[in-house]
Amino acid sequence: MRDMRLVSVNVALPREITRKGKTITTGIFKEPARGRVMLRTLNLDGDKQADLSVHGGPSKAVYAYPIEHYEYWRAELPGMNLPPGMFGENFTTEGLQEDEVNIGDRFRIGSAEVMVTEPRLPCYKLAAKFGRDDIIKRFLQSGRTGFYFAVLQEGGVGTGDGVELIRRDEHGITVADITRLYVRDKDELRSLQCAVQVEALPESWRRYFAKRIEKLDNESSR
Repeated sequence: MRDMRLVSVNVALPREITRKGKTITTGIFKEPARGRVMLRTLNLDGDKQADLSVHGGPSKAVYAYPIEHYEYWRAELPGMNLPPGMFGENFTTEGLQEDEVNIGDRFRIGSAEVMVTEPRLPCYKLAAKFGRDDIIKRFLQSGRTGFYFAVLQEGGVGTGDGVELIRRDEHGITVADITRLYVRDKDELRSLQCAVQVEALPESWRRYFAKRIEKLDNESSR
């Protein structure tokens, strides 16, 4: 892996916005934090998720998004202002991309320790942030999803901190592999079988892939 660091640490408390005549409560409007911030088991200090049924929890404590993707989106969305945190990420990172980071990889950031758990699947709140409905499909199809961290050890983090790889997960299933199996290669049996063996991948993902495997097995036995 290349040199890795935090370009920006971004936080926000939930707030209400109006979109298409409906009131939405969301924490997606992240702003860069000043100074060092405590990273805790469920989130950063000064940051909260609005809908805990789909956001947050131990496996989605922190959302990371690569700064490298911003150039792509500036070309895709000309004239749109895209500051760090625009995608709702807590960590705008450099040197960690989806095709290089394994589910289950462990990193030290500042005095905290984190583990990669899953890619981000966009919801309607991303469309609300960007003011356009097509961003959800474009985001997912691009493969530029970013990924979530679980917090293994709480600690302080801040902009400019290096990101140190502590341990690579032995299964070798990348964040990009999970997104690919979800979006395009839904019938790739061997990869699905590998994915369900990754303990760091949340149970909801493993159940989903297990059902895909069951369906493929049933189809092949007919």
